[in-house]
Amino acid sequence: MKFDHIGIVVNDLAEGRRHLHAIFGIERWTEVFEDRGIGVLVQFGVGVDGPCYELIAPLGDGAPVSGALRSGKAILNHVAYLVEDLELAADALQDEACVPVIGAKPAVAYHGRRVQFFQSPLRFLIEIIEASGHQHQFLAHPPMRESE
Repeated sequence: MKFDHIGIVVNDLAEGRRHLHAIFGIERWTEVFEDRGIGVLVQFGVGVDGPCYELIAPLGDGAPVSGALRSGKAILNHVAYLVEDLELAADALQDEACVPVIGAKPAVAYHGRRVQFFQSPLRFLIEIIEASGHQHQFLAHPPMRESE
């Protein structure tokens, strides 16, 4: 597995970007990905020294991250890794008592490659992404709508 990002749930992408810029100096962002299949808006950002952060905002009240926002828990949501073979990586996680949270789904931000989340016995989420060679495309001036 290769580290990819740390996921943070936010109400509003613009506010999340502002906050991460103010604290960590993150200025390089990808485009905003609207993923109706998962029910979220996502955007990735990175500073000079890394790591990569993913901001995750709900697409409506029924989005899977809405519960985290309502409860104020699991806001620092997950650690994500790129893998070559999703089934192989999933089996290895399950061998270590990690439990699947949802089945594998295609993700827009990864060009339709499958992602899956697991709850570890240490009570944190792990996302595996079947896109071993993926690299985020950070833009000098990404298009950002203020309501995101």
